[in-house]
Amino acid sequence: MDIATLTIVHAVLEERGIRKAARRSGRPTSSVSAALRRFETAISVPLVRSENGNLVPTLEARRRFADLAAASLAIGALMALAGGGQAGIIPSIGLTTLQRFVVCARSGSIRSAAKQLGLGQPQLTRQLADLERALGCPLLSRSASGITCTPQGLAAIPIAEELSDIWSRLSRASGDRFRRTAATWRLGSVMPLGPESEIARMLAALTAEWNHTRPRQPLFVSSMTADELIAGLKNRRFDAVLLDLADFPSDFEGRLVSQTALALTGSHALFAECGGDISRMLQTKPMAVPSLKSGLRQQAARFLERTLSEAERSRMTLVEVDSIPVIINLVLDHGYLSVLPESSIARIQNPPAMLTLDDDYVQSLSLVWQKNALSRQVGEAMFAMMAQRVP
Repeated sequence: MDIATLTIVHAVLEERGIRKAARRSGRPTSSVSAALRRFETAISVPLVRSENGNLVPTLEARRRFADLAAASLAIGALMALAGGGQAGIIPSIGLTTLQRFVVCARSGSIRSAAKQLGLGQPQLTRQLADLERALGCPLLSRSASGITCTPQGLAAIPIAEELSDIWSRLSRASGDRFRRTAATWRLGSVMPLGPESEIARMLAALTAEWNHTRPRQPLFVSSMTADELIAGLKNRRFDAVLLDLADFPSDFEGRLVSQTALALTGSHALFAECGGDISRMLQTKPMAVPSLKSGLRQQAARFLERTLSEAERSRMTLVEVDSIPVIINLVLDHGYLSVLPESSIARIQNPPAMLTLDDDYVQSLSLVWQKNALSRQVGEAMFAMMAQRVP
């Protein structure tokens, strides 16, 4: 890890954006994106997620923000030793190099420090020279009797030690997290409608069967939107994902788990009032739908495009809510319409009125995994356990 990456990541989290952080750090946006990815890989934790075009810090990022802010302050103090660096750009000085400088400073001899670090003396000498050149000031004075610190070198020692401590906390948290999750298989899933839904029932059955047959390989299940699941599978945050899509990206493998009929849902009073006139209902009452990140929303959008003209759709009120339980409450208690899986809605106590849509409107659930032998083996095992719950 290097000090430039730490300051860039701190800027991204503070500014909540790649472009703003790039302007602040004086670097190209591609370099800022690469630094963020490099840091996330190093600590094995995602720090941001995209939400309506903006970067939103994850909970893990908030936990680490104080350490990143402290690191940024320490790096600023380090650069101030040399007048702020060249053009205010933070150089890519490795934390390992700073640690080696501290060993040299405390030992009083490059030869002794090289032996202690298990390095060749020429290699260590070259690294110290590169460090001084990057900072733009001398840190060590060399003589026949050994080395001594310059005033800047003396001031740099506690800063380097502080940065080392900060990185130890960050990497230790990452190491602890890796040890906890190294034997854990991670399944991402689209959000269930509720405890009665087929998704929830399948995931519960899968978890119980998995833990029964593989007690030494715990299963972690997390729910989010289809777009987020695909991104998580690409960067290997998940070993497999359950998508509400029949067609998934061709760079993955997968199996279709189930298909469930969809229904237009609303209050019984509204259906009685409109006498089954779908067009009238859609134009007079608001409709609650998930965001376009979900396969369910894509089916709802296709239904609206086939049912209403463009002018009629423009008069509709669509409310985006990425929480199916909230959508169900809007339908049950607040006069909203929605397009939801018929079998799951039917299990609700006192379910709303439902109008089953044509056969080509379905919620498809696909289990998807990476294209490699181990992922295929795990994915097929998950599919077999989930398929037992398909009606």
